[in-house]
Amino acid sequence: MSIAVTTNLLTMALCLAVLVQSVRMMRSLRRVKDGALTQVVAALEKATGEARTVLSDMKSTLGRECADNARLVAEARGLRDELSVMIGIADATAERIVEAVGTANAARSEAEAAEDAADEDESEGEATVASIAPVVAEAA
Repeated sequence: MSIAVTTNLLTMALCLAVLVQSVRMMRSLRRVKDGALTQVVAALEKATGEARTVLSDMKSTLGRECADNARLVAEARGLRDELSVMIGIADATAERIVEAVGTANAARSEAEAAEDAADEDESEGEATVASIAPVVAEAA
């Protein structure tokens, strides 16, 4: 084969491919012309309307929910402040109880020390009386 024949065959194959693509494109354009574009626009308009409806519903729902959440947050802050005051009172009371127990323990220790000292004095007094008793008995 000569170069001219090969080139002509290649050109015919490319022209055939262009014809096939042209037929496919003409069919697609005919579908758009016959109403496919109208259907696409109608579907797009319907979807846009539904999206607007959903967005307005979400806006109203979020408006109510945000107000409810703000109210709940305010109530929670009030409860937090009240609990902080109650915790402060409980801490102060616990400190006073600890101080009272410490004072009572100190007083008890002093009382026990005083009793021990009195018991020792009493023991010494009895020992003194016992040692003096024979002397007094002799004198009498």
